[in-house]
Amino acid sequence: MPINIALDGPVGAGKSTIADAVASRLGILHLDTGAMYRAIGLAALRAGISPSDEDTVTALCGRVDVGVAHQPDGQHTLLDGEDVTGLIRTEEVSMAASTVAKFAGVRRAMVAVQQRLAATTDMLVDGRDIGLRVLPDAPVKIFLTASPEERARRRWEQLREKGGSDSYEQVLEDLKRRDYQDTHREVDPLQAVADAVIVDTTGLSFEESVEKILAVVEAKRHG
Repeated sequence: MPINIALDGPVGAGKSTIADAVASRLGILHLDTGAMYRAIGLAALRAGISPSDEDTVTALCGRVDVGVAHQPDGQHTLLDGEDVTGLIRTEEVSMAASTVAKFAGVRRAMVAVQQRLAATTDMLVDGRDIGLRVLPDAPVKIFLTASPEERARRRWEQLREKGGSDSYEQVLEDLKRRDYQDTHREVDPLQAVADAVIVDTTGLSFEESVEKILAVVEAKRHG
């Protein structure tokens, strides 16, 4: 029987793509919670709201509808019914997402949606506070990470493929700034919870990373 899996980790660790592959192999759904915070960041930018304006951004959460749709090609993120999957992966939206995700009101709103979705079916849920806040009782908790340099290299290559012009050094600097924000926020900071298995993919190929996580799941299911 499939089980709920909590997958946490820093930016650039490959959570979304690896989680897609792992969930597919296990025959369960994958919920990318980071995409939901990106949607709020995008909504704030579109509305001309500073992502650092806590009260206004929190109020915005009550006026917009963030949802997901699971399609054959993976999760699609919806903002007021609009598919914004391709619009939320820019560096500007990434930084906005990291900023709005610091706010307690925003996190409460998104966690409520995430828990409601996870309650309907077994799934792999990835993000920054899954083992801590969203699925604290998940039987499998994994903290996926890699060195900052490795994560920046992967992200830089992804951006280059999409026509991005940022240098590797810029991407590394942004990544370290995101890491600091995510690990030092007052509300649900990014951390490896005590019962999480830490999986470091530095130097591993994509398939090796997927197999390593599948081995952890298998061990937990039959351990």
